[in-house]
Amino acid sequence: MSEIHNVVIVGSGPAGYTAAVYAARAQLNPIVYEGSITAGGALMNTTEVENFPGFPEGVMGPDLMDAMRKQAEKFGAKLITDDIVEMKLDGEIKVLTDGSGNTMKAKAVILATGSAYKEIGLTNEKRLSGRGVSWCATCDGFFFREKVVAIVGGGDSAMEEANFLTRFASKVVLIHRRDSLRASKIMADRAMANPKIEFLWNTEVIDVLGADQMTGLKLKNTVDGTESEQDFDGLFVAIGHVPRSELIVGQIDLDAEGYVKVQGRSSKTNLTGVFACGDLVDHTYRQAITAAGTGCEAALDAERFLSGH
Repeated sequence: MSEIHNVVIVGSGPAGYTAAVYAARAQLNPIVYEGSITAGGALMNTTEVENFPGFPEGVMGPDLMDAMRKQAEKFGAKLITDDIVEMKLDGEIKVLTDGSGNTMKAKAVILATGSAYKEIGLTNEKRLSGRGVSWCATCDGFFFREKVVAIVGGGDSAMEEANFLTRFASKVVLIHRRDSLRASKIMADRAMANPKIEFLWNTEVIDVLGADQMTGLKLKNTVDGTESEQDFDGLFVAIGHVPRSELIVGQIDLDAEGYVKVQGRSSKTNLTGVFACGDLVDHTYRQAITAAGTGCEAALDAERFLSGH
């Protein structure tokens, strides 16, 4: 494609869709690569969102993303359900290639690729993925009706997943390597008050057991080092996320954890005309509302950049 676009937004979710809304309203005619599988971002795998402003009764994550998507389309954003697989961002004209082999040229690029589920890092964890091991309770909880499942984690996501799993599982054992949770008090209290949730403190998972299907876990006590095995029908991993920055390594300045470095309170990266927002830059807050806010910032920064060029 020889046409040079004003701005291409890579990624969707609250950051990408908000950037699309602002860029479209600014008459920039943005192109949004929302992803072939992950369109809508992490909120597509979330049940009820209770803390997004404007929804006193809460809103389902997919419904919120669908509303943002429609709003971006309403103002003229062009949405492409495909992935960007290669980016050349250092020139005045940015060149992006999608999974179908199409080339897109743009004066500015907004990166909103978000984050991915973090893995424990065990060989059998990966091998038994989809056969008892999961990273998404809302995706796979249904398959564990009247089963005993374990969930690893200590943050808000782990508490939410644990509570959700009690709709299906007969028992949920929350495994945490420390003796206290890092989750917010309201989420921790809710999990602790659920009679179907048990807590296994000072414990870490060191192996996933099973041949063709997960049958249990090998556990290690983090205080005295003792090891044990326990039967489980499923394992849900909820230990956080890692930024999806693999396509821009070597082009965009990243911190030690792989998050994009931005300049001060802006969304500007080290490359002129390239902006970043959402979970790709945020390893502190990681909320839908903060992601949306930085998406707004990225669109405004891009608009100002383009008006000056």
